[in-house]
Amino acid sequence: MPHFAEGIARFQREVFPAKAGLFARLATVHRPGTLFIGCSDARVVPELITQTDPGELFVIRTAGNLVPAHTPGADGVTAGVEYAVTVLGVRDVVVCGHSACGAMTALAEGHDLGSAPAVAAWLRHADASLARAAVGGTVDVAALVRENVAAQLANLATHPSVARALAAGEVRLHGWVFDIADGTVEELPATASTALAA
Repeated sequence: MPHFAEGIARFQREVFPAKAGLFARLATVHRPGTLFIGCSDARVVPELITQTDPGELFVIRTAGNLVPAHTPGADGVTAGVEYAVTVLGVRDVVVCGHSACGAMTALAEGHDLGSAPAVAAWLRHADASLARAAVGGTVDVAALVRENVAAQLANLATHPSVARALAAGEVRLHGWVFDIADGTVEELPATASTALAA
């Protein structure tokens, strides 16, 4: 933990003074324009990838960037989505998958998750993606990552707050895949994939 203390000291000494005005404004205003739903993987850092300042992204991170379809009752993902769309009024929602995703690799390769029952249960939210990505009894991880992003966008649309905002033209959904090795971000629109960054 000493490196965290050193990092905090460096932030307070070098970063915060340069952004003091921004943080003063953020102390009283919270109006991010984008909800970014990404994987919990430590290698996928939304603010670093998008080069955004504090306050620009509302971030939800889950194993496998999964967004369960809406069901009655409260859970953290649903509450976060609803808050971002209804209260904060975000205009864009990004679901971002990534290369070498541990969750998608475990599914594609049929890893035994018996010692991690909560993880196994959570990954059931990707069952439809897994079925669509299977070709001849095998699953390509990269294909599964893309299928999973598309499935999570579809799940998002089942949430009442998102469905209302979509119907009113108040929010747009985006699917991305981040490649860890080369730093590119690929957008996955309904018709074709387009590279956003190289």
